Amino acid sequence: MLHTASEKNEAKEGGQPLMHATVFPYEKWTPSLGALKKNYQEASPFPHVMLDNFLDPATAAMAMRDFPSVHSSEWVDYRHYNTKKLGQNKRESLPAIHLRIIDELSSEKFLIFLRELTGIPNLIADPLLEGGGIHQISRGGYLNIHADFTSHTKQALWARRLNLLVYLNEDWPEEYGGHLELWDRKMERCQAKILPILNRCVIFNTDTDTFHGHPEPLSCPEETTRKSIALYYFTAEAERPLARSTEYRARPQDSKTKGVLIFFDKLALRLYDFGRRRLGISDQFVSKVLKWFR
Repeated sequence: MLHTASEKNEAKEGGQPLMHATVFPYEKWTPSLGALKKNYQEASPFPHVMLDNFLDPATAAMAMRDFPSVHSSEWVDYRHYNTKKLGQNKRESLPAIHLRIIDELSSEKFLIFLRELTGIPNLIADPLLEGGGIHQISRGGYLNIHADFTSHTKQALWARRLNLLVYLNEDWPEEYGGHLELWDRKMERCQAKILPILNRCVIFNTDTDTFHGHPEPLSCPEETTRKSIALYYFTAEAERPLARSTEYRARPQDSKTKGVLIFFDKLALRLYDFGRRRLGISDQFVSKVLKWFR
């Protein structure tokens, strides 16, 4: 398991050190692996599974309670035409409970579970939390339908293979929106919509055409946000894999104008991705520049 700041910051719940808290109940999920694996591989539009009550309930409740405020200066503001959300992946600024969860879901024990579930051998966790960590979206926020970036920006031989999302939203009715939508590979129709409720986990393959997102702006109250933990897993390849930035797509019901704006925003992100890979430009730097212009 990764050594983390959580071992130094022993936040307590009920008088018990956080570092001793249960995170993932292996005894609950391991006996079901055979059935889960079959469901995962047969799922449509691409391999995925939804697991409710994924983490230990007390751990999930603590992670929701200790989620950073939207006013924290540590957030990276990912705001452009194709998305409006906040992200945070610097280990030194993440709350202890979130580090504890991330470390458990990055451990070799959990990787063995994931490899068996997905049928993807040699999965590895990302200690840099590239694009992952914790995410938060306020009223009006969204994430257009997309297929994720295909390789790690700092590890040239790492191919992105798997997404794991844990939602931390209590009392989240359907009318708030924010559903994770899974679209078919031809971008013709949405085949699954998943409400982001507390302690629900979604795990799915990442490929060049595994399209997903939540394109409709949130309708939650102003003081409410859509909270999640996002972890991405990779495999180390013998040769350099395809390096492509996030592939945003318009839906069939989107207007032509929206489709054009999605396309040109995607081209701008291609340039940014080049800068990240070749020049070492960081998300934090760009967030500060965009905030200054806004």
